[in-house]
Amino acid sequence: MKFAVPGRGGAPLFAQALGLALVTLVATILICVAVVFNVPPPPPELYKLSEISRALKSGETVHPRDGRPLMVRHRASIKPDGEDSQRRAEFKAAIGRELNVPVDRISIRTENGPRFFVRTQRQKGPPPPPGPNGPRPGPGGPEGPGGPSGQGGPPPGPPGPMPRMQILNDRIAAVMRDEPFLFGDFELGIRQSDGRWLVVEPKFTVLRDTWQVRILLILALSAAAVSPLAWLFARRLAGPITAFAAAAERLGRDPRAPPLSLSGSAEVAAAANAFNEMQERLRRYVEDRTAMIGAVAHDLRTPLTRLRFRIETTPDDVRSKLESDIDQMEAMISATLAFVRDTSRPAERTKLELASLLESVMDEAAETGGDATAEESEKIVIEGDPIALKRLVTNLVENALKYGGAARGRVYRQGGGAILEIDDDGPGVPSGELERVFEPFFRGEPSRNRETGGIGLGLAVVRSLARAHGGDVTLLNRPEGGLRARVTLPA
Repeated sequence: MKFAVPGRGGAPLFAQALGLALVTLVATILICVAVVFNVPPPPPELYKLSEISRALKSGETVHPRDGRPLMVRHRASIKPDGEDSQRRAEFKAAIGRELNVPVDRISIRTENGPRFFVRTQRQKGPPPPPGPNGPRPGPGGPEGPGGPSGQGGPPPGPPGPMPRMQILNDRIAAVMRDEPFLFGDFELGIRQSDGRWLVVEPKFTVLRDTWQVRILLILALSAAAVSPLAWLFARRLAGPITAFAAAAERLGRDPRAPPLSLSGSAEVAAAANAFNEMQERLRRYVEDRTAMIGAVAHDLRTPLTRLRFRIETTPDDVRSKLESDIDQMEAMISATLAFVRDTSRPAERTKLELASLLESVMDEAAETGGDATAEESEKIVIEGDPIALKRLVTNLVENALKYGGAARGRVYRQGGGAILEIDDDGPGVPSGELERVFEPFFRGEPSRNRETGGIGLGLAVVRSLARAHGGDVTLLNRPEGGLRARVTLPA
């Protein structure tokens, strides 16, 4: 029997895994760059002086125009705000004027340094906003049109699209022309006469900054972009393993199953090739052993025939005993040849209904006078060899009628398989022989009469056929008496 050997296969699994990791990294970086360069920068959270003072005066939550709600709380103490810079001092003075509170009773704490700006009387225009761009002198700027001398600048042209950072800077400058403000997280406290602090701060949220939302967006987009590739890789990696499991299960049922053909990485191709070679060696081993047993049994017919002719001259009392032994040996040889023929015959698997098969065998046994009945059973369709399965059921029914006097059968589903049971009313089998009775030529019946004890291959054939279909057979002594043969088959 020839079998297909897969090709050398594709790239090794190591190279595929490394490629997936690199593609994932590159895709994540590209998505991050695309989000950063194509999505407008998030506007800062601005808290104007009037909004902060209104919250402190009313003691209620204030909703700023460009930030999170301002919450007011009473605290026994707050963290010190450190040394005041010029802008911090100016903002404290402005808050003190608004609330009529001395500056030494005001504390301001911001995260990551002083993140606030104050417009003072000394400034002729809006102070430079934070950021790398800084002020942009030009027409209408501090120096007037054209710079200090009024010359050397390019003539004003038609307005074009403004950069995103310039839009952000203009927004900050517009707010600063009106009044001082803070931006970002801060904590501003006023010490009361009782020593407690009245504190205002933005409402706490898990995502304090819009950039945090964008980072999560980048991660989500990266996962969405890489997920299809990861799914394809996982499927490519798991597919051969699933195919190997199915091939191993099929090999246990039928050594003549078609060889495994897989395409994929070099490791998968090598494993499939090794599996096919193992299957071929097992098939040859089973066929050689079966052929040897058949040849030995066949060749024994010739000496037995010579013995039958030679005993014609022996006395009658001796000749009858020798003929009985020769007949028993010929029966064993015939049973062995039938066993070899059935196991070496190519299997023809088709779909069949197990309960109907049981009913037909029981009807045939009842027509010959046997006490055989089939209970109403569930209709279960299995895939198997009809001839082999009919012989399996027939052997069990004949054993039940011969040793138990009656045969009652049923079929039902259990888990993912089909169960076929045959009960009899006999004495049962000793517990120590429940497995030995499946050995070839073992007879539990003490009589040497082949009409009552049989040859000893019936149950061996039943187990061989059941296992060839991916199932098994067991014997159980029923508590109420009798023996139960239970066959499990994949449904």
